Amino acid sequence: MEVTKNTVIGDVIDYDIEAGRFFIEIGMHCLTCPVSISETIEQACAVHGTDADALVEKLNAYFSEQK
Repeated sequence: MEVTKNTVIGDVIDYDIEAGRFFIEIGMHCLTCPVSISETIEQACAVHGTDADALVEKLNAYFSEQK
């Protein structure tokens, strides 16, 4: 999976539930909330005051290791 700031959080979680840990590490604990799973990574990071680029980088590194 290739992640961008426009990737919807629910799509990431559906692809690999273990990737949820990266969201939890930066304070996004509401991964089962209907609103959060429909937000893009960029939208959620803006709400939580975190760096979307850094999260995207971590997710892409994680997914590239899974191949």
